Amino acid sequence: MSAVELEVQRIRQLLQERRLAEALRAAEALLVTVPENRDLLFLSAHAQRLQGDIPAALTTLTALEQVHPGFSRLYQERGHCYVALKQAPEAIDAFLRGVHMNPALPASWSMLEGLYRLSGQPENAARAAAHVATLKKLPAEVVTATVLFSDGELAEAEQVVRAFLLKHGHHIEAMRLLARIGLQRDALDDAQLLLEAVLDLAPEYHAARFDYAQVLIKRHMYQRAQQQADMLLAADRSDRNYRTLHAMTFVGLGLHERAIELYRELLTDAPQPADLHLSIAHSLKTLGRREAAVAEYRAAAAARAGYGDAYWSLANLKTYRFEDGELQRMRTAEAAASSSVVDRYHLCFALGKALEDREQYAQSFEYYARGNALKRSESRYRPEVFELNTRLQIEVCNPGLFARNKASGARAPDPIFIVGLPRSGSTLLEQILASHSAVEGTQELADIPRLVVDLQGRDWEPGNPRYPGVLAHMSAEEYRRLGEKYLSDTRTYRTGKAHFIDKMPNNFRHIGLIHLMLPNAKIIDARRNPMACCFGNFKQLFASGQEFSYSTEDIARYYRTYLELMRHWDAVLPGRVLRVQHEDVVTDLEGNVRRMLDYCELEFEPACVEFHKTERSVRTASSEQVRQPIYREGLDQWRHYEPWLGPLREALGDALTRYRDQ
Repeated sequence: MSAVELEVQRIRQLLQERRLAEALRAAEALLVTVPENRDLLFLSAHAQRLQGDIPAALTTLTALEQVHPGFSRLYQERGHCYVALKQAPEAIDAFLRGVHMNPALPASWSMLEGLYRLSGQPENAARAAAHVATLKKLPAEVVTATVLFSDGELAEAEQVVRAFLLKHGHHIEAMRLLARIGLQRDALDDAQLLLEAVLDLAPEYHAARFDYAQVLIKRHMYQRAQQQADMLLAADRSDRNYRTLHAMTFVGLGLHERAIELYRELLTDAPQPADLHLSIAHSLKTLGRREAAVAEYRAAAAARAGYGDAYWSLANLKTYRFEDGELQRMRTAEAAASSSVVDRYHLCFALGKALEDREQYAQSFEYYARGNALKRSESRYRPEVFELNTRLQIEVCNPGLFARNKASGARAPDPIFIVGLPRSGSTLLEQILASHSAVEGTQELADIPRLVVDLQGRDWEPGNPRYPGVLAHMSAEEYRRLGEKYLSDTRTYRTGKAHFIDKMPNNFRHIGLIHLMLPNAKIIDARRNPMACCFGNFKQLFASGQEFSYSTEDIARYYRTYLELMRHWDAVLPGRVLRVQHEDVVTDLEGNVRRMLDYCELEFEPACVEFHKTERSVRTASSEQVRQPIYREGLDQWRHYEPWLGPLREALGDALTRYRDQ
C-alpha cells in the first residue's frame, strides 16, 4: 500500500474508535497534498457530521461530488446530513440518488423506509422495506462486494466475492456479481461462463439473463443476444431495459431501420432521452441519412448539458461544422469541474476537430493531446503483449507449418479480408469492393478475434500465451472445422452474394490462422503513409478497442510491429496478401480498382469506380467520407500539425521509408 493508502486506513480506524477530532485533523492535513482523494474527502465529511458540524460536512460533500460524482456513498452521507437537519425531502432525494447508483446500500434503504412512513408515503415505504428485506437475506460479503463494485472498486469487490465463493461454493448472487465484474473488466469469456452457470441454476433469474445478453452483445453474438432479449420481453414487455436491449440486437445485426423504430418507441415518456437520441443518430448515420442524424445528435446534446458523446459524434461525421455557440458550450463543459472524465475526453476530441476545421491548429492539437491523455489514463493497454504475440507468430507460423497443412481448412472462396491499421483507407477499399454486384459489404466482424479467444483458452498468462503456439499442434480437420464455423457464424450478415467482406483491421495479426482455416479467402492489406495513418489514429476517439491509439509512442510502436508482422507474412506466404497503398488509390483510382478486382477474381464493374454512389450501411468513422468522391487534399492534412509531431516522427524511425517495401 502507498503512504496515502496507509494513512487513509489509519484515519478510518480512528473514526471507528470515535476519535473524531484526531481523524479530521489527519484527513485535512493529507488533503493538502492530495486534495481530490475520494476517501479522504468522504471520511472528512463523515467526521464533520458525527461532530455535529453539518454545514461543513455538506460543503465537503459538494467538493467530493465535483471530482467523484459517481460515488454512491457520498449521497448516502448527504442524506444523513439532511436527516440531522430535519429536512426530509432533501434527505429522500439524496438517499434515492445513492440507491439508484448502488442498490446495495442497506442504510439508505432503511432511512428511506422511515422517511417515507413519516411523510405519509406508505407505498414507497413498502418498496424500500422490500429492498431492506432482500439485502438482509444476502450474505454480508456479497452486499459488501456489491457496494464496492457499484462504486468502481473492482479489484476489492472481486477479492471479497472470490473469497466468499471459495468458502461457500455456488451462490447465484455472488456468481452473478463476479460475472458483472468480468463484464466491466472485459473478461467476457469468464462472464459468459459464470452467467450460463447461474441461468442453469436459476432459469427465471431475469437480471442474470439481462447481464448474459449484454455479454453476448459485447462478444458480437447478436443472434444469441436477441434470443435472450425475446425471452426477457416474454416475461415483461413493458420493461424499458429489456426493450432497449432488444433494439441493440437489431443494431448489431445491421437491421437499423427496425432498431430506429424501437428506439423511437422508447423515446415516449423517456426519463433520460439523451442516450436514445444518440442511438437513433448512430443508426441514421450508418444508413447514410446525414441530416436526420445531425438533428438527433443535436437533440442528444440539448437533452443533457455537456454530453460529450453527442458533440464528438457530430465531429465524427467529419463533414459537420460547429457553430460558434456550440463551440463555446463545448469549451465551457470541458473546463467544468463537474464534467466526468468520459465527457471530458469526448469533448476534447470534438474540440480538436472543430478547431482543426477552423485552421486553429495549435489549439486543436492541444485538445487532441488532452483527450488522448485522459483516455490513455483509464486504459490497460500494454504494448509488450502485442509485441510478444508478434514474435510468437513469426516463430510458430513458419514455412514448415504451412507445408504440413497444405490441404487444411474449408475451401470456400467467399471471404475477402481487409486488414491493416484503422485510418489507413480500409473503409474506402471496402466501399469500392462492396459496390460490386457479387460482393457483400458487412462490417468489422469479430469472428476471427472470437476464435482466437477460444484457442487461447482460459487462465492464460500474458507472458506465456497458449495462442499462437497451439497452431503447431492442430490437425487439418480442426482447421477445416474452424473455417466452417467462421462461414456459418458470419452467414447472418449476408444476403446471398458470392463474396463478403470482413473489415476487422486487427485481423492482420492472424493471417496465419486465416490462411490455415480459409485457404481460398482473399486478404487485402490497406496501408497508408505512417505519419498520416498514425496521426489519423491519434485524433480519432474509437467507440471501443484500438487502445494503442491514445499516445504517439504507443501508436508508433504498433505501426512498426505491424510492418514487422506483415513482412513476415509476405515472406512465408508469398503472393497471398495484396497490398494496396492509400496514396496510390487516390492518385490512380481505376488502376487500383482493376488491380483489386483481378486479385479477387472478379470482373470489372464501373460501379466500383463510382463507389460514392453506392447506398449501403457503413459503420466506421469514415462512413461520410466514403460517400463522397476521392479528393487529394486529405493525403497531407497531417502536415498542418507537423510542428508538434516530432516525437511521433522520431518514434517511427525507418518505418517512414520501409512502409513502401513489398
